[in-house]
Amino acid sequence: MSQNHTDYTSRFAIDPVAAAAMGTDELRHNFHIENLFQSGRVSLTYTHYDRMIVGGAMPVAAPLPLEAIKPTGTKGFLDRRELIAVNIGGAGVIRAGGQPHELQARDMLYLGMGTQDVSFASADEAAPAKFYLLSAPAHQAHPSRLIRIGDAKRLDLGSKDACNERSIFQFIHAEGVKTCQLVVGMTQLAPGSVWNTMPCHVHDRRIEAYLYFDLAETARVFHFMGEPDETRHIVMGNEEAVLSPGWSIHSGAGTSNYAFIWAMAGDNVDYTDVDPVALDELR
Repeated sequence: MSQNHTDYTSRFAIDPVAAAAMGTDELRHNFHIENLFQSGRVSLTYTHYDRMIVGGAMPVAAPLPLEAIKPTGTKGFLDRRELIAVNIGGAGVIRAGGQPHELQARDMLYLGMGTQDVSFASADEAAPAKFYLLSAPAHQAHPSRLIRIGDAKRLDLGSKDACNERSIFQFIHAEGVKTCQLVVGMTQLAPGSVWNTMPCHVHDRRIEAYLYFDLAETARVFHFMGEPDETRHIVMGNEEAVLSPGWSIHSGAGTSNYAFIWAMAGDNVDYTDVDPVALDELR
C-alpha cells in the first residue's frame, strides 16, 4: 500500500511449527525484507511481532516526511510510538519538532513518543543518506537524542581463530539513552571474520531484526534462524533485513566480513537477558 511518499506492507506473526514446514520462498516471504532504500521513498514493514516497524528512507532531491500509516491507527506516526533512525549512507539531516539533526554515516537519532513534523533529507543528492528506521509502541515520552557512532558504548569481542573478531556498538543500553522498548546497536566484523552471534541464543521476550550492510555486490550472508533443534537459513544480500521472532535463533556467516544493525523490542530493555544455546544443541 502507498501514501504520498510512503510504501508499506504488513507481516503476520508465524509460529515455530508453521515455520519449520516452510520452503525457501515461504521463509523469505515471511521473514526477509528487501528494497528498504528506494530513491525518494519511505519503505516500511509493519510486523505483528511486538508491533515493530522496520523500514528505510532514502531522500534525494527533496525531504521525505514521516507519514502515518493505517496499521498504527493514529493521526501522526509517533503519536503512540518511538523511533530510531540509523544513517548508513551519505550525510543527512532529520528535522523533528522544528529542530534539525545532522547525521553522518553510522550516527543514530532517537525520537520519543509525540514527536511531530519529522522529515528526512540528504546533504548531497549525489550521495544520498540512507536512514534505517525502527519503531515500536511507546508508553511514555522520552527525550529525543542524537548519538554519534563515536559516542556509542563499544565492546570488542571474538578472535581471528574463531573467525568472529568484531566490534559491537551499543547505541541504546541501560546506562545511556532511555527508551520504552527499543534496544539498538551495530556490529562490525573485522577483515577475515565472518561469524556473528555464534554460539547463538534466543530471547522469547523480544523480537529482533537484523539489517546486513557493507557487503560487496557479489557477497552474501547466510542468516540462520529457527528453533535450536530445527534450524533454517535465509541468504541475505547487501542492505537487506530479516525478522527474528522470539522463539528463533539469529546468527549469520558471510562470504566476507560485513556489518549489521540489530534491534529489539518487547518486554524489557536488558541487552543481556538471553537464553544461550550450546553448539551441541543445534540441529
